[in-house]
Amino acid sequence: MTAFPRPHRDDLLIAVAGFLGGLLLWSLGLDTHSDQGFEPRSLALVPLAVMSGAELLRRTMPNTSLALGCLTMLADQFTVGNVATIAMFTDLVYAAVLYGTPAAARRIPAVSMVATAAVTVTALVIYQDAQAILPGLLFAVLTVVPAWTGVCVRTHRDAAEAAQLRAEQTALLAEVDRTQAVTAERARMARELHDLVAGHLSAIAIHSTAALSLDDPRTSREALGVIRENSVDGLAEMRRLIGLLRDSGGDAEPAAAPTLAGVDALLDQSRTNGAASGLECTLDDTREAGLALPAPVELAAYRIIQESLTNALKHASPGRITVALAQDERTLTVRITSPYGDRRGPRAPGSGAGLVGMRERVALLDGQFESGPVTDGGGRKIWQVRVELPVEEGNGKA
Repeated sequence: MTAFPRPHRDDLLIAVAGFLGGLLLWSLGLDTHSDQGFEPRSLALVPLAVMSGAELLRRTMPNTSLALGCLTMLADQFTVGNVATIAMFTDLVYAAVLYGTPAAARRIPAVSMVATAAVTVTALVIYQDAQAILPGLLFAVLTVVPAWTGVCVRTHRDAAEAAQLRAEQTALLAEVDRTQAVTAERARMARELHDLVAGHLSAIAIHSTAALSLDDPRTSREALGVIRENSVDGLAEMRRLIGLLRDSGGDAEPAAAPTLAGVDALLDQSRTNGAASGLECTLDDTREAGLALPAPVELAAYRIIQESLTNALKHASPGRITVALAQDERTLTVRITSPYGDRRGPRAPGSGAGLVGMRERVALLDGQFESGPVTDGGGRKIWQVRVELPVEEGNGKA
């Protein structure tokens, strides 16, 4: 057996207030049509009680309550009538539109208007008098007015719910964007920190290992000099990075991003750091003078060369490291090669983050990245890093 849903608290209050109000009107003898109803007068309390019961279902079962209200309103015409019964019926029409299904919300106003027109025409045909319009107006007040009031309230309610949903979706998208921005910024900071510090720390690790393993005062002194130079440079880079991360004031000077003009300095540092390991560094720059590059492309190329030189310092066997730069109207090509094979002597540990960082930098610019061992023209194995970066934004002459 299916139980009726529990009525809403407000519906219960409306039902009780309607019944008590109707009971008071009945006790005072305030009937709507006392000269037309059947006796006894107490019969008017039956439609009043049924209409009050229908009010209990106005929110949970709006269509059922309206159907019950229509039948009750019809039965009330055979009694002396009660204003409270009529008022509760208009509320049922309003509730059926407001809380009913979308189909009911569309049909009830249309049906009420058709029924009003039918009542008006029928009254005019029967009574042949202009005053016959009054029953039609009364019927419109009881049905059309509450129905269209429900339509207006429901429209505003649906608009408010849609606006709230859009606001929640906007807030959710903003949170997703914020999370993605934070994640991307953390990845960028990790790449910058690795590229800034890895080369200096690798040189320090290699030369400190060499100083500890070789009992030669001259070699130790040279190693300590390289260690001090890389320590100072590393600290300077760290200060610069920390300064960028801090919330600086408006008067702070912006830090300049490194460019390919600093590749010569990178190679000089790599020559110094790699001299003890038998490494030589050369630059083969075939770019046409005066071609400009977008700042992100130039920064990415500089960091890739920096990281490749650091990896060569840590892993390459004695030989020549070559940095080659080429550029046409659409692409900047960076190629770094180093000897590949077993290496004797001290070796700095690697984390594997260098190649990952280079690949991420290239992917952010929609470029192409290749790395791995290849064979040169003489049949020797070398390690090659080859990068192609699009430069459409910087084709013009500087």
